[in-house]
Amino acid sequence: MEKLKVSKTASKGIAIGKIYKYEKTVLTADDYDVQNIDSEKEIFQKAVGEVSSDLEKLAKDSEVFEAHIQLVQDPMLIDAVTEKISDCKNAQMALKDTIDEFVMIFESMDDPYMRGRADDVKDIYQRLLSKMQNAVLKDLSQINTPTIVIAKDLAPSDTATMNFEHITGFATEFGGVTSHVSIMARNMNLPVLVGVHGLFGKVKDGDFVIIDAGNGDLIINPDDETVKKYEQIKKNFEEKELRLKEEAHLEPVTQDGKRVLVYANVGNVEDAQKAVKAHIDGIGLFRSEFLYMESDHFPTQDEQFEAYKNVVLTCKGEVIIRTLDIGGDKGLSYYEFDKEENPFLGFRAIRLSLSMEDMFKTQLKALLRASSYGTLSIMYPMIISIEELLKANALLEECKKELDKEGIPYSKDVKVGMMMETPAGVIEVDNFAKYVDFFSIGTNDLTQYILAVDRGNEKISDMYNSFHPAVLHSIQKIIDAGHKENITVGMCGEFASDERACKMLLGMGLDEFSVAHTQVSAIKSIIRRSNFEQCKKVSEKIRTAYSLADVEKILKEYK
Repeated sequence: MEKLKVSKTASKGIAIGKIYKYEKTVLTADDYDVQNIDSEKEIFQKAVGEVSSDLEKLAKDSEVFEAHIQLVQDPMLIDAVTEKISDCKNAQMALKDTIDEFVMIFESMDDPYMRGRADDVKDIYQRLLSKMQNAVLKDLSQINTPTIVIAKDLAPSDTATMNFEHITGFATEFGGVTSHVSIMARNMNLPVLVGVHGLFGKVKDGDFVIIDAGNGDLIINPDDETVKKYEQIKKNFEEKELRLKEEAHLEPVTQDGKRVLVYANVGNVEDAQKAVKAHIDGIGLFRSEFLYMESDHFPTQDEQFEAYKNVVLTCKGEVIIRTLDIGGDKGLSYYEFDKEENPFLGFRAIRLSLSMEDMFKTQLKALLRASSYGTLSIMYPMIISIEELLKANALLEECKKELDKEGIPYSKDVKVGMMMETPAGVIEVDNFAKYVDFFSIGTNDLTQYILAVDRGNEKISDMYNSFHPAVLHSIQKIIDAGHKENITVGMCGEFASDERACKMLLGMGLDEFSVAHTQVSAIKSIIRRSNFEQCKKVSEKIRTAYSLADVEKILKEYK
């Protein structure tokens, strides 16, 4: 018996059974001489058409493949490949070079969700190459008995061929929790572990394994006693999930009457539609940068207005839209950023917006216009000074006056808030609280900046921990300062979705949890089963904690 562990998990649940070790086909581009440029272009165009047709069929059952259709039909991709063919590269090599460029752009991004899109690009590459080479990609469609799939990595196209009546879980040696494969697994409540180092070399076909996705454990060839133990854990988990589903509509009110808000984080209208079905109070983070990154130009005011309006119409509660959070490490194909030694601390987010006033005002006007269709709030990212905040608000006032002059309606009660995600924000929080309507704590960046730990660096990934006392004390300081000025304090970072942190954050006084839509029911359930006064005792003890061990001890005491 051997146990492997991962620190971050893609889903929850238990899978127990025999494995199928999946070694998928990986095609490589042929480097042959070009005989006819027009013929090469036709080969590529035919492949695009055939792959698009395949994806349209898959998209009927999975929205993930809608994004793949957009990728394969992306004018930037098509134009880049065509241009390379015109320079006498064959279709396969032109595709390879273009895909390499796209992958490099995505993998350089700070946002883990956007980094995960590199896997989608690689998947598209294999699909297109298979058409060009008349090759058949190996798939998982033949599995017809209860099986756990073990692979080095999996692409969305691999999961598309799975029969989930028989595949009870899977684990991969590579991959991240924000990949589309992980997202698909979460949406299907399938137990999955990704990034299990050394896994592929430790197992063979027919081995018996246990996947404990919630705790990040994978046990190879367990003994009978361990199997029996996990069968009971599995039964308990499934009963709990059924109860959560039945209670999803209930409000998040503690046993002693404390009502908090449970919002969702979304990236587009489709995400918002899924979140609404989870009985959310509102949307705590709409990532507007996706509109920019999925376009081949800076989105116009009307294009943005339509997107924001649709999200507001989809959700009856408050919708908090974050202004453009891009730059430095997040590239745009139509705008060239200067190379930076440290893009995490570079020309990004509000810094970029304030330096490109016309672009920023275009977004602000679109947001204001959409506010007349519901409750829309505006949130600025990466604010580190009162000067930045005042300048952003001054531009917002200019936009209001210009819309008034044009007779264009907007809500006069639009709330304006800021992300709390930098040490400067924490240190000056008392002053910031006087100038905004709400705070939203971005724990992803706040943790890495407070701890000086790059959250994308695997060598120090164990040091990235939002339970660190310095991070928790910063969160408490933000909440206290916000409440002193009677403003709402929410959290839209991943920490808000952490079930272990829920009671502690509740006791700290957090007003709003903005979480992944798949975590809404679980967080609401924890809140309903908590006593606010008891949770306050947890937070009071956390204030005195000076080590991770202290924090762990306190959390276990009030579990």
